[in-house]
Amino acid sequence: MPRWHSILLIVSGGLLAWLLMQAVHELGHVAAAWWTGGKVVQVVLHPLAISRTDVDPNPQPLIVAWSGPLVGSVLPLAIWGLAALLRLRLAWLARWFAGFCLLANGLYIGVGSFGGIGDAGDMLRSGAPPWTLWLFGTIGALAGLALWNGQGEHFGLGSAAHPVDPRVAYGCALALVATAVAEILAS
Repeated sequence: MPRWHSILLIVSGGLLAWLLMQAVHELGHVAAAWWTGGKVVQVVLHPLAISRTDVDPNPQPLIVAWSGPLVGSVLPLAIWGLAALLRLRLAWLARWFAGFCLLANGLYIGVGSFGGIGDAGDMLRSGAPPWTLWLFGTIGALAGLALWNGQGEHFGLGSAAHPVDPRVAYGCALALVATAVAEILAS
């Protein structure tokens, strides 16, 4: 049974992190659109879709484009920082999520700059120098990997592996289902 809990935590935690990372990323776009006087037309958050925020009019497209990956990276870091400061028992999970968000946003912007896709394409079309995307991508990806370093033990992996708490594994699975259902109902 312990291996099952490890597998459940890895799979459900990874999928949950993906859905929550997209939500935090889109929150950044929405907040920036409102702040700059843009009108949010639609936010797509669905477990079977790549998220996006449509803004029209968008008076500051560069700010809106950058705000998704910036908020999507900084907010999870702040959540982990608060959890660590409060010495919460599951602060390691917040650290892992922050690492996931940094890695995902960093790769999305850094690699996306070469094909001009998604937010990276919007940034380039709005005048962002390519090197800024590469710098963000490199820092984000490396910081994400650094936060992940040594976290495998909490997932039951590696020579220093801890037994996975079944409550954490089932809690992640339940949170994944709840998040997916909420996104489907909201779509």
